[in-house]
Amino acid sequence: MKLFLRSHLMLIGFLLVQLAVVLMVFWFDGYDHLGIALYAAFLSILIMSVYLTVQYFTLRGFYRRLSEPGVDIFETPGQAGSAVLSRALDELLDHQYRKSRQQMRNWEREQAERLEFMNQWVHQMKTPLSVIELLTQESDNEEMDSISEEAERIRKGLEMVLYMSRLETFEQDFHVEQVELHKTVDEVVTDYKRLFIRSQVYPENLVDAGLTVETDAKWLRFILQQLLSNAIKFSAGSHQTVRISAFQSDRSIVLEVKDRGVGIPKQDIDRVFRPFFTGENGRSFKESTGMGLYLVQKVVQKLNHQIHIESGVGTGTTVHLTFPYASG
Repeated sequence: MKLFLRSHLMLIGFLLVQLAVVLMVFWFDGYDHLGIALYAAFLSILIMSVYLTVQYFTLRGFYRRLSEPGVDIFETPGQAGSAVLSRALDELLDHQYRKSRQQMRNWEREQAERLEFMNQWVHQMKTPLSVIELLTQESDNEEMDSISEEAERIRKGLEMVLYMSRLETFEQDFHVEQVELHKTVDEVVTDYKRLFIRSQVYPENLVDAGLTVETDAKWLRFILQQLLSNAIKFSAGSHQTVRISAFQSDRSIVLEVKDRGVGIPKQDIDRVFRPFFTGENGRSFKESTGMGLYLVQKVVQKLNHQIHIESGVGTGTTVHLTFPYASG
């Protein structure tokens, strides 16, 4: 009703001004029958009121669709009334809806094709990479060690690309189950054994055997890979320990990854989960892409877990990964 009145205020004002002008013309022309003039004015206002009433009930559905946020604007054509304006709106919305749906289907198809190509490309690149790694493992040459190190970096990069593409279809690519934390941590530490040795950093798995949480094993491995990779990278050459432990907090289980590396500056802590953010440490450690923790946070949110980082420059970084409502 309010929207209808606001949209007709100019018309009502124009008709009232027109009526006043006509009455003034008759008055200045010497017409002095005030009662008849007022009666004519009353009839004019009555006719205008009848017109507005008919218009309101004709366009009531139309204005309801425009003014009430809870009403589906794409409701079935014809339900908003039979007025020309309402039918024109129905036709316009129907056309725009079909057009947007077609554009959305085209975009989804292009995204699916792009993801499929990316996944195939990553898997194809893994084959020659495996050959390179096999050749370098059979040699004691220092140059081959360097090639092996670079090949490992390429593999980690390819895996990150693969996980990032899978994140688009996360709901179709995860399975929640009881996962043993100690075993999973051991597997990830084994994967990074050469990196630990090369970086002169030592892992310490203090997670109690038999401690389990409900999560997706594959995605948990990805999270731990990123956390350990950062811990090693920012502790390289320190001869310190990266400690992985777990404890119970109320009904939750908290997995803690603690290093004694360079730490994160205070002004960067709140921004480390942003995509492509590398911060002050990223300028010192050129390998940083700024995507690891961003992807970790996305996965953590989708798994309904929680992640929190505490750090100090020169004292190291502690990451808490919380599994709510875990039984232990």
